[in-house]
Amino acid sequence: MKILRNYFLKEFFGPLFLALGVLTFIMVLVGNLKKIADLVINKGLDLFTVLKLFLFMTPYIVTYALPIAVLVGILMSLGRLSSDNEIVAIRASGINLFSLVLPLLIMGIILSLALVVFNDRASSYAHYAYRKILVEIGIKNPTAALEEGVFINSFEKYVLFIYRIDQKKNKLSNVRIYEPQGEGKPTRTIVAKSGEFIAVPEKNVIKLKLVDGTSDEPDPENPTNFYKLNFKTYFMNLSLGQTQGKGKIEKKPKDMTIQELRSEISKLKKEKIDPSPLITEINKKLSLAASCFVFMVLGIPLAIITRKREKSINIGIAVLIIVAYYSLFIGCEALAIQGQLNPQIAMWVPNILFGIIGVILTYRLCAS
Repeated sequence: MKILRNYFLKEFFGPLFLALGVLTFIMVLVGNLKKIADLVINKGLDLFTVLKLFLFMTPYIVTYALPIAVLVGILMSLGRLSSDNEIVAIRASGINLFSLVLPLLIMGIILSLALVVFNDRASSYAHYAYRKILVEIGIKNPTAALEEGVFINSFEKYVLFIYRIDQKKNKLSNVRIYEPQGEGKPTRTIVAKSGEFIAVPEKNVIKLKLVDGTSDEPDPENPTNFYKLNFKTYFMNLSLGQTQGKGKIEKKPKDMTIQELRSEISKLKKEKIDPSPLITEINKKLSLAASCFVFMVLGIPLAIITRKREKSINIGIAVLIIVAYYSLFIGCEALAIQGQLNPQIAMWVPNILFGIIGVILTYRLCAS
């Protein structure tokens, strides 16, 4: 019996690690290939910085890749055993099938518990570090963080529109800067033929040098009105909206550990503010981790029932389950954030539904 249990586990681990590696590679590298090329070739970032970006991106990807890898791994491993009639032979010898798949179920629980810690610590830390690098890029090499031909809201108080950006020379052409004054008040506008960013990393600010343009300046007698001022050279300081104090960045819910999220929830409740988005994030971390076990419970009976030799059948089943699960998961998350569903219930709906299906199928399989 012990030999068979170890055999089942050994057959599972191979496809699991293979699927995890392939999925992580596809989701991290291939999914961001255009961004890599743009950062290195067009925006002149050094390869080391780009590698750091994708290194810190990986843990967050693993949060989603591991449950999928568990599903693919169990469908591929038990699917092969079933198609080769090894499962039939084992059951014909009088061995209870549940006693053989029990170690796999325990492994699903272990992976879920491990992913809880991973999501809470590694993924949160890495996501925060990823955002910090993006801000540092914006401070040290501002043009690398900007895109021409679109409205840029990265800076506090100002909205920029730059028609052309020369990444290598750090030069800007045809620059428009808008400074909203509030509801019912006219927007201040600065227009320049050209410009240049001057980074001041030690002060956490960016100086913008504008050349040949006009600026709206407040009328001293009536500040709500502006008069046009022509200039040859104009300097202004910009600060990234994400920065605070000495290079500190405000953490978003995805960057926080569960303990930090609970602390923020307590603060919001004291201020009579709805903390639904933060409660949703906590349950999202836990629910995604629990999906490893849910996919294991669902995958075991499906792999044995199909009994197909074609690997494409098992992969097709995995794709259908993943699409259905994550579509439902995203929908429940949106409703929870909006406060239309209780976050503590909404984020567990996919696991409950798919878990029930898995339990029913497993019971029928082992009872037959």
